[in-house]
Amino acid sequence: MSNMIAPSILNADFLHLADVLEMLNESEAELIHLDIMDGRFVPNLTFGFPIIKQIKSAARLPLDVHLMIVEPDKYLKEFRDAGADILTVHYEACENLHKTIEQIKELGMKPSVSVKPQTEVSVLEPYLKSLDMVLIMSVNPGYGGQKFMEDSYERIRELKKMINAAGSDTLIQVDGGVSLDNIKQLSEAGVDVFVVGSAIFRADDPKEMIRMLKGSQ
Repeated sequence: MSNMIAPSILNADFLHLADVLEMLNESEAELIHLDIMDGRFVPNLTFGFPIIKQIKSAARLPLDVHLMIVEPDKYLKEFRDAGADILTVHYEACENLHKTIEQIKELGMKPSVSVKPQTEVSVLEPYLKSLDMVLIMSVNPGYGGQKFMEDSYERIRELKKMINAAGSDTLIQVDGGVSLDNIKQLSEAGVDVFVVGSAIFRADDPKEMIRMLKGSQ
């Protein structure tokens, strides 16, 4: 199976976002990854519901929405209404993660949970059978263009063992510093879905870079 690529538009040219989305629609990518930051859970701000709705109106790929916000439960329906197909919340931001996951499902979205690099992946074990995906952050969340953390490989291998032991088909997604230099090794460690920002949008030919990333395994 080829790599699943989820371009992160945080690194895209927002002055020409319609052109970016059309390029992604025509590419071999499977998802469009949106990073939502509130300036509280992480020290950066991105965009909210109006921009997501505009992206949804032009995108033909599912929207993979990653919430780096406090109290995500307050806004689950709004993100669904804005166009989220997959919704990722942070383990560290949820008071009752089981309840949050069920609410995401009830709203018709696919639930995903992320953990920061400092959080042990073992905390996710009770939730694996309820999740479509787990997002491993391979950089500190908050900014694009950071260097990949090398200890992420071991975290991914540990998570893969947990998923197999649980008899779950939960996908593993990785976000942060993914490029042609490490995507093959990440795939071998157990990653299914690759969030890629800088490597795509700084490339001379982003669509060709997506094709190359997809075939690197």
